[in-house]
Amino acid sequence: MFLKITRFIESLNNDKESHDELTLELACTVLLCEVMRADGQLQQNERDLLAHIVSEEFSVTEEEVVEIIEKGILLSDQAVDFYQFTSLINSHYSIEERMNMVRLLWKIAYADGELAAIEEHIIRKIADLLYLRQSEYIQTKPIKPK
Repeated sequence: MFLKITRFIESLNNDKESHDELTLELACTVLLCEVMRADGQLQQNERDLLAHIVSEEFSVTEEEVVEIIEKGILLSDQAVDFYQFTSLINSHYSIEERMNMVRLLWKIAYADGELAAIEEHIIRKIADLLYLRQSEYIQTKPIKPK
């Protein structure tokens, strides 16, 4: 019985440690990964665009980009909701920065040349969690490519 309690406490500490490792860069990357993977088709041009966005937005090295994306995909696999990621973004980003984040989500969604309904749904959900008003959300949405 004591061993079970010890293991339970250790698992709580491990969960806390992994939560402590959540950085702003990683939180943003997880959301980008969610949109990238939403349509069930993970294409190379989407991965390349994701790497470019992470590199440009966060001014990190190529090695850090690879690490952030790997962690982002892993956390995306394990996430049950977006709150832990959006709450971190909300506490550090201005409204303009949050709108820019949603613009980046749109870029990822259109990377394969088409927008799946599930991608649009996820972006809308994230925009709501980032506390964007309807008018702000509309401003982020690109004109539909021809």
